[in-house]
Amino acid sequence: MTRADADRQSQFAQHESWRIAVTGATGFVGSALVPYLTAAGHRVMRVTRGAVAAGSGDVHWDPARGTLDARALDGVDAVIHLAGESIAERWTAERRRRILESRVEGTALMARTLATLVHPPRVLVSASAVGFYGNTGPTEVDEGASAGTGFLASVVQEWEEAADPARAAGIRVVHPRLGVVLSPGGGALARMLLPFKLGAGGPLAGGRQWMSWIAREDLLGVLEFLLLTDSLRGPVNAVAPNPVTNAEFTRTLASVLGRPAVTPVPAFALRLLFGEMADETLLAGQRVRPAALLAAGFPFRHPQLEEALRFEMGRKQVDAA
Repeated sequence: MTRADADRQSQFAQHESWRIAVTGATGFVGSALVPYLTAAGHRVMRVTRGAVAAGSGDVHWDPARGTLDARALDGVDAVIHLAGESIAERWTAERRRRILESRVEGTALMARTLATLVHPPRVLVSASAVGFYGNTGPTEVDEGASAGTGFLASVVQEWEEAADPARAAGIRVVHPRLGVVLSPGGGALARMLLPFKLGAGGPLAGGRQWMSWIAREDLLGVLEFLLLTDSLRGPVNAVAPNPVTNAEFTRTLASVLGRPAVTPVPAFALRLLFGEMADETLLAGQRVRPAALLAAGFPFRHPQLEEALRFEMGRKQVDAA
């Protein structure tokens, strides 16, 4: 655990201990969030599709079959809903179906169930994504912007709307719209590291597309902040305040690794490999401002890309001679 984690948990510990249910607890973000919350003194209940051992405190669910143990959730203080199929694969018709249904069916089941509880949670933090905005080009957008076009934008709209039953029941619902989450332990950065370490990294299709990113450590802080900040509800952009172009990201990552980044990847190659997924993720971009978090006073610890990458990868700054 880092000093920053300890400081944040100390602030969180000033509040009473919470019972917090987490879906997607074994995923890239959830696997870091669970120990973070537990170390702060909270009781974390994993909501899992797998078998639940007696006395574990975990909760079984199966969104595809519409089953969720409501009794186990009655009286929890908060639910953090992170579950959803990865989008980082070629989008076949079957993959598109799974991407949509894993988000909409799971969120709808959770929201309907929470709405029926005698003692519902104070807040449902239901993950979302900056894909809501579509391809923004160089235009900066915040939470007030309308939805973009394309498969991901339509998925995110349905994903967020699926939480409506919880909203209608008076539960505070927050949708952290995640950008690219930086950690060598998973996600986009983990996929980039090997080619960059081999000197084969480079900008994608010219590198003009914008990337809205956040260090995973800051994202943990954002999720905690959303639990505790009653004024926040609806969409909240969970990104750092300084987005960069793909070209700048490439240069910065190469510099941190001490490797060249001179192998550009043309658009046609990305389309051959990934099809439609390339057009909506690798070749498109979002220049997103975290207006709601900044207005609420969230203290970003890693607002600049180079420092965030160095922190997440454990690399110290080398001063020039």
